[in-house]
Amino acid sequence: MSPKKDPRTIALRRFAMSISVFTIVGHTLLGFEQAYLTPVAAILTAYAMEIGLEALDAWARRRPAKFPRSVGGMVDFLLPAHITGLACAMLLYANARVEPVMAAVVIGIASKYVVRVRIGASRRHVLNPSNFGIVAVLLLFPWVGIAPPYHFTEWVSGPLDWIIPAAILASGTMLNAMLTKKMPLILAWVGGFALQAVVRTAIEGTSTVNALTVMTGVAFVLFTNYMITDPGTTPVAPARQVAFGLATAATYGVLVAFHVVFGMFFALVIVCVFRGALVAYGTFLRETAWPDPRAAARPAAVPQPGLAVAGGTR
Repeated sequence: MSPKKDPRTIALRRFAMSISVFTIVGHTLLGFEQAYLTPVAAILTAYAMEIGLEALDAWARRRPAKFPRSVGGMVDFLLPAHITGLACAMLLYANARVEPVMAAVVIGIASKYVVRVRIGASRRHVLNPSNFGIVAVLLLFPWVGIAPPYHFTEWVSGPLDWIIPAAILASGTMLNAMLTKKMPLILAWVGGFALQAVVRTAIEGTSTVNALTVMTGVAFVLFTNYMITDPGTTPVAPARQVAFGLATAATYGVLVAFHVVFGMFFALVIVCVFRGALVAYGTFLRETAWPDPRAAARPAAVPQPGLAVAGGTR
């Protein structure tokens, strides 16, 4: 399948275009508070890391590098790095400092080459790069936080406070429904999030409405449509997508019950790590499975004279 018709490439192109437009509009019209240099530094760091690590990995494994020499091919190769860079720049808030955002990009893209699980003949990364980079920086730099909810609509008011999240929700849902096929995961995550909010607040005696209000914010919409649905680190089968979404929501509920802030990002890392461990364990069992001794003990069938072998000979 050519890159122009590959659904994954089409999805990456549209996601990259969407996050680029939203970044530009955010800094010029919506009130993003990070420095203007932040997204530029983030994507340049992402490009350098992706090209450098791919070249190093190709040299170490004695294989051709995945990035082509054509301009169009290089653009498609850098789409995941572009999305990772802008996601980290958009969601992290480090005042006017760009170094923590660059660190998140470095850690996130490095995880694609370091944390891999072998599936068949290929090795695949299991951690969502931008999400893992964000979580790592939150742990390494306690003074860095996630962009506050008002950050995405600070300079607008009135109907636009609802129109902007609705537009992001509609466009992201359309992309996921048509290209990534992650609607079972999205529905399970959203439904599970609402369920954990009801159960958790009933146990704690806190406001259920406040817990559910999180779902109306732009940050939740962005996480739902652009973070948790990463095609490379989430299941393909619908049933497993549902399990992944429910597990992330349940983990988030437990983290919030223990007063862990920024629970969505930590929950996704935990579930990705657990899924990667399960995949690695399954691969280990398949490769080390002992042969059935009963099969070896059975005598081989002896062809009877005069009987034709089914299917004929060649």
